[in-house]
Amino acid sequence: MPVIPAARLNLGDGGCSEPRLLELKIEVVLPEKERGKEELSASGKGSPRAYQGNGTARHFHTEERLPTPHPYPSPQDCVEAAVCHVKDLENGQMREVELGWGKVLLVKDNGEFHALGHKCPHYGAPLVKGVLSRGRVRCPWHGACFNISTGDLEDFPGLDSLHKFQVKIEKEKVYVRASKQALQLQRRTKVMAKCISPSAGYSSSTNVLIVGAGAAGLVCAETLRQEGFSDRIVLCTLDRHLPYDRPKLSKSLDTQPEQLALRPKEFFRAYGIEVLTEAQVVTVDVRNKKVVFKDGFKLEYSKLLLAPGSSPRTLSCKGKEMENVFTIRTPEDANRVVRLARGRNVVIVGAGFLGMEVAAYLTEKAHSVSVVELEETPFRRFLGERVGRALMKMFENNRVKFYMQTEVSELRGQEGKLKEVVLKSSKVVRADVCVVGIGAVAATGFLRQSGIGLDSRGFIPVNKMMQTNVPGVFAAGDAVTFPLAWRNNRKVNIPHWQMAHAQGRVAAQNMLAQEAEMSTVPYLWTAMFGKSLRYAGYGEGFDDVIIQGDLEELKFVAFYTKGDEVIAVASMNYDPIVSKVAEVLASGRAIRKREVETGDMSWLTGKGS
Repeated sequence: MPVIPAARLNLGDGGCSEPRLLELKIEVVLPEKERGKEELSASGKGSPRAYQGNGTARHFHTEERLPTPHPYPSPQDCVEAAVCHVKDLENGQMREVELGWGKVLLVKDNGEFHALGHKCPHYGAPLVKGVLSRGRVRCPWHGACFNISTGDLEDFPGLDSLHKFQVKIEKEKVYVRASKQALQLQRRTKVMAKCISPSAGYSSSTNVLIVGAGAAGLVCAETLRQEGFSDRIVLCTLDRHLPYDRPKLSKSLDTQPEQLALRPKEFFRAYGIEVLTEAQVVTVDVRNKKVVFKDGFKLEYSKLLLAPGSSPRTLSCKGKEMENVFTIRTPEDANRVVRLARGRNVVIVGAGFLGMEVAAYLTEKAHSVSVVELEETPFRRFLGERVGRALMKMFENNRVKFYMQTEVSELRGQEGKLKEVVLKSSKVVRADVCVVGIGAVAATGFLRQSGIGLDSRGFIPVNKMMQTNVPGVFAAGDAVTFPLAWRNNRKVNIPHWQMAHAQGRVAAQNMLAQEAEMSTVPYLWTAMFGKSLRYAGYGEGFDDVIIQGDLEELKFVAFYTKGDEVIAVASMNYDPIVSKVAEVLASGRAIRKREVETGDMSWLTGKGS
């Protein structure tokens, strides 16, 4: 039976029309359309009982509905205004225009005008400062891409799309008509199917089981619903929380769990995405398509996504079990660190992204912040010596003390509480709190006897479709290695938030036999002392770094090259150059070393910023 989502306005959900001019496009999605190869349904014989864990049911029901904007706004809810003359914008230009109730991004492309929401729904970046290319606009901050004809999210990070507003031309003037409500919301959730499986929530079988509720798991579930899939989806997580924005933990340690939530509880109820919290899978039986949880509950599946993420590495030295020694994995970890660090001495082990973000956040709260690192400079392997040294100086100017080319030999305390960190250089550093950020390992131990392939480091190898070696079993996120298309399909592990989103979507599409492939250009960012560093590409193995701009002023762009080719770019205070490079790489064009050595950036200049 086909699933028919609510009708959409042809010119976008955020538009308004008079009733007589209303033009509709009905989208009919047939989830069974391409399921001939392998029917996406469970055994159908599940016992009618709820999953009980720790004495309480851990599923959500579907009776609640999320409030959504009415698909046919009344004329009173609409605003219309002339925003410019047709000649005010050239092809390829973007402009923010004011409609009284809010701003709109006006785009001129191939002679046509488009009006969209003006802020990226991810973190609110002004899209007018982004990059317009190939019929889409790319966010200047984090690289998300939106189709200018539909407003739909086409590349990640983020979950929501933009509203699309109506445009008309009269007497050489450009008019935009929009819903006031849409102007104020600045985001649009795609139409999704609801779960119609009669046994949902009361069965020991599910159509889709997703192990891990990070970005990959959540996007997989949402994509299935967006594609019209209306059978049961179960998402399970070791965490006690619904899916949340984990990258924020180390950037803003005292943020509360409810502020980090990616979707409210009502969202999961409305769309029938069941979330099992504090649920640990200990065994996967691929022969019988069944998983066993730590508390003994068994759940059968038809399709399985493995997105377990990673586990933080811990110290192996004496005293590692002492109080006030932390890795940061959950909101509770982060909140406790910042609470205990106020006015105290903090030592951070590891000068990677997590350690440096934590150090930057705690400088104004702690009495002292010290960083211990085995390398000569922070970020050396990732960003190179010169960029690493410039960032290190920024930290030193903010009272952060570095102990480089050494490691921890012992943690000492009094009555079980940390007091000192002893280094192999024999230096003793006062410490009331220690945060360990020395990397992570794939959380795949539960798969060792499953028959699902793991490599020597514990990662799950997948193909371009995010399929494992076992039919019907997919994997995504930090725990996988996959072929990176624009680096000659080199098998890589890229534990980026944005990549997890993209992999979750590709996995969902291939569960529905859509033959999608991973093609996203990696994009990451970090924020320290109010400054953002952006990075796109895959720079492992770079043999040279070409730097334009001023490292001392922290206004620079660094191109990472291997041989004659640019393989990655990083920048600070140079937006939207990283998004521009990402878009060039996404188009399939190689960037040559000689193009960036001259300092002439004209080949990267885009209109609209």
